[in-house]
Amino acid sequence: MVEHVYRRAAMAAVDAVIVATDDQRIVDAVEGFGGLAWLTRSDHPTGTDRLAEIAATLPCDVVINVQGDEPFIDPAAIDLLAAPLVHDRAVEMTTLCRPFLPGEDVQSPHLVKVVRDLGGRALYFSRAPIPFPRAAGGAAPAVHIGVYGYRRATLLRLASLAPTPLERSESLEQLRALEHGIPIRVIDSAYVSLSVDTPDDLAHARRTVSDL
Repeated sequence: MVEHVYRRAAMAAVDAVIVATDDQRIVDAVEGFGGLAWLTRSDHPTGTDRLAEIAATLPCDVVINVQGDEPFIDPAAIDLLAAPLVHDRAVEMTTLCRPFLPGEDVQSPHLVKVVRDLGGRALYFSRAPIPFPRAAGGAAPAVHIGVYGYRRATLLRLASLAPTPLERSESLEQLRALEHGIPIRVIDSAYVSLSVDTPDDLAHARRTVSDL
């Protein structure tokens, strides 16, 4: 699965793809297919902290974070994340969203929702349905896609901050950025994430691969 993520990420307009892990078995697997992996400390509380450990040593300005459970990550989605950071120095952090698909449950806490201001910056992320549909003709709910782009300095700053109250309440790490006043540009995308988090997800992923 990690190899699928790696090879699809490498198809994006990026300078390098690095697998960050604290497991030597994963390092060995990545190096076995010719990829680049860095062994990090094992005491990181979040993936952001693990990413920051490596970013602190790199001479880069933009860092894209793709989870290792996204074997079908669209390279175009990675390019969408990077573009605002490359072209606008004022942008500190980016992420993606998409419309709800037919049949998806807006009540599901597993589908994180996001609302934005008129400039496309995140106002809030929640596992609850937002915005509340009290009147017709308002904003439609949007699904947050958990991939991120960072200005390197912003990533290092985030990793230095303690967890915040809203972050703890929702168990959504991106709320730490908002609670500290770090703006997040939320970009519309057609990418539908297929994360592999359960045995059923793995079975679905294997069927998808066999159909390609």
